[in-house]
Amino acid sequence: MARSSVTWRSAIYLAVSLAFGLGWFIALVVGLALSTILLIIWVGLPMLALMMIAWRFGAMLERRLVRLAFGVRIADPYRPLPPGRNPLAKLKSMASDPATWKDLAYLAVLFPITLVEFVTSVVVWAATFALLFLPVIVAADGGAEVSVGPVSYWAGNPLEALPISLIGLVLLVFAMYTTRVMAVTHSAFARLMLGQSPSQQENLELRKRTEHLRASRARGVDAAEFERRRIERDLHDGAQQRLLAVAMDIGRARAKLEDDPEGARALIEQAHLGTKEAITELRDLARGIYPAILTDRGLDPALSGLAGRAPVPVEVDVDLPERPPAAVESIAYFIVAESLANIAKYARATRATVRVAREDRWVVVEVIDNGVGGATARAGGGLAGLADRAATIDGMLIVDSPPGGPTIIRADLPCTW
Repeated sequence: MARSSVTWRSAIYLAVSLAFGLGWFIALVVGLALSTILLIIWVGLPMLALMMIAWRFGAMLERRLVRLAFGVRIADPYRPLPPGRNPLAKLKSMASDPATWKDLAYLAVLFPITLVEFVTSVVVWAATFALLFLPVIVAADGGAEVSVGPVSYWAGNPLEALPISLIGLVLLVFAMYTTRVMAVTHSAFARLMLGQSPSQQENLELRKRTEHLRASRARGVDAAEFERRRIERDLHDGAQQRLLAVAMDIGRARAKLEDDPEGARALIEQAHLGTKEAITELRDLARGIYPAILTDRGLDPALSGLAGRAPVPVEVDVDLPERPPAAVESIAYFIVAESLANIAKYARATRATVRVAREDRWVVVEVIDNGVGGATARAGGGLAGLADRAATIDGMLIVDSPPGGPTIIRADLPCTW
């Protein structure tokens, strides 16, 4: 506790906050009384408006002081002011905001609260330092008497004052605890009066959740659009071109069937080979959309199949007591597939490991390789696409790939949402 800066910052705040509380008490009593009296003429209304602005500013300053002293962050609870430059509309909004009047109540009672805190702090810390430095006091004055109720002790020299200094060390611990208790109490009261109400906090959480869902939906739409373009590109550049070549070969073979049977046979064999290659590409494309083995047998066999086709040795460890939802299985499969593809292309790794396990309500997917590292989730890249996939179900993907390796790709995917 003695090493914590919060203790000493709290002690300083409790010692000087009396001036702040007294200043606001006087300002509020004088200012509100004068404004109320002057309401009989027009001067009272602008004075009240200025007072309202002033005490809101004072409450905002107090929030910053509480954060600086106690380390407690109190968010401003005010309602948004209406847009535009109409000062009357803004003042009306401020006057109808309950937080404005809670600020006033807090500043009104701040003086008696800080008075109690100041007196307690002065008594406790003065007694603590008096006992701690009693040998110095005795050496300067030639002796000192310490009395606690009916018990008194006379110290005629610094050596006789040392036992009292040891008691001062115990009192120092008590003073620090007292300071922290007052700090916790004061910060709790400040959070109650100057912070957001439960309904405001709930609304804020709902807004954050809504923004998160909106961003996740947008990322999901982008990921789906990227995947659609990839499928179109693969169909156009791969299977479609091969099937077109097959059709042309068959057409040429028909033209040569009577005049050049051997040439027609060669063209038919070439078309047959192109057909098999097109079927292979279509099968790979279908596997890239959603592999049948994942639906039929689950993640373990599907990932083992990926590992078997990888150019480097891959150790697979799947520990799932039960099959997760289909969306989680699909995203986990494609995270591993893309990671192993990146390992083959860029990592220059000699081995990799894949781990899939259930942790509470999360399915954790980790892909680790001993390659050169340096992988980043750049916009439009494969890793960014995986992060977008994970975000569609409120999951998250973390890439840890320092230069020189190893590279760790970890995805936390929720099983409930």
